[in-house]
Amino acid sequence: MDQGLKALQERGFLQQCTDIDAVTAMLAQEATSFYVGFDPTGSSLHAGHMVPLYAMVHLARAGHKPIALIGGGTARIGDPSGKTEMRQMLTVEQIQANAASIRTQIEAFLAGQGCEATIVDNSDWLANLNYIEFLRDIGRHFSVNRMLSFETYKMRLETGLSFIEFNYQLLQSYDYLVLNRDHDCRLQVGGDDQWGNIVAGVDLIRRVSRKECYGLTFPLVTRADGKKMGKTEQGAVFLDPHMFSVYDFYQYWRNVPDPDVRKFLYLYTFLPIEEIEALSAHEGQELNAAKSRLAFELTRLVHGEDEATRAEQAAAAAFGAGGTGGGDRSGIPRTEIPLSELEAGIPVLDLFQRSGLCASRSDARRLVEQGGARVNEQKIESLDELIGASRLERESTGEPELLLRAGKKRYHRIIPV
Repeated sequence: MDQGLKALQERGFLQQCTDIDAVTAMLAQEATSFYVGFDPTGSSLHAGHMVPLYAMVHLARAGHKPIALIGGGTARIGDPSGKTEMRQMLTVEQIQANAASIRTQIEAFLAGQGCEATIVDNSDWLANLNYIEFLRDIGRHFSVNRMLSFETYKMRLETGLSFIEFNYQLLQSYDYLVLNRDHDCRLQVGGDDQWGNIVAGVDLIRRVSRKECYGLTFPLVTRADGKKMGKTEQGAVFLDPHMFSVYDFYQYWRNVPDPDVRKFLYLYTFLPIEEIEALSAHEGQELNAAKSRLAFELTRLVHGEDEATRAEQAAAAAFGAGGTGGGDRSGIPRTEIPLSELEAGIPVLDLFQRSGLCASRSDARRLVEQGGARVNEQKIESLDELIGASRLERESTGEPELLLRAGKKRYHRIIPV
């Protein structure tokens, strides 16, 4: 069996395939061009995009040729797959800026693993389509009845499906047709919520070009604790460190539920299977070593070795001896506040909101009332408490700071300037 497909199977990447025997034979016989699509609906990739990125590397290392398609055209419509309501419409300028940003992230992640991809933007062929010709040449191959049989459209019909979204499957299918024609692409891979769109593309190529192409999907990753994968109190787990700090990224993976550790080591690292099995063989406190390794590997792959080391050291400093055990805390997220404000005293609810540990004063109020707010490891008892410069302490570098903690595991540093 092809080593790339073998890696996907062994590591839990396979959910559905249009013809697994044919795909197995094709990958074993020739270097195959395959593609993954990324719609630039935001300026950064997030944790949900990472499974396709890892899959691209596994297949590329086996000699296959990845194509990363950035949906600069399809993002103007919005994919209804997996959504209960219509996506927010973005301007063309926003989409172009997002496309440039995520292109850089894709290139950096693949380059870090010694891989390259052909990167294309479907706005190159979609933006100036003649609608009448498109309906005549492409739309005639689609059955509305069949489209409505896919789970994506069934779900959306209950809440309302716009005509513009109904066109999305035609456009994604056309992408596959264009990539097959121009790049001899014969395999599309993506999350399982893309199954209907992928199958439609395979069918369109068969009808128009009389060629056999294939589709393969990955399982939609869920957490054992029921929380949505890649979501935190702060929002999505973005790869952009300006949107989600490296320290918080490290901490997210360090704190995954115990039952998820083995699965995530398989999906989100390139560690050998024997090492993964050894790391995940433990239970309870002994499993923390595996969680730390998962967090370090993921952070290293996304942000680099130096940043991963800083995050690891910051976590050790924060959690050692109740957060006051010394060590380098510079990797913990920080907010700079004028010293004059601290000397005057800042209401604790405002301070926790400004730090980002709480989204609002209401959230901060609940945190204090539930006993989860601490400053320099001292529990905040009063909603009206003022936090002043007298509370500043010096960390290992000699820099004065306040160390805020929300709950058991979320830290933030306040630095006077």
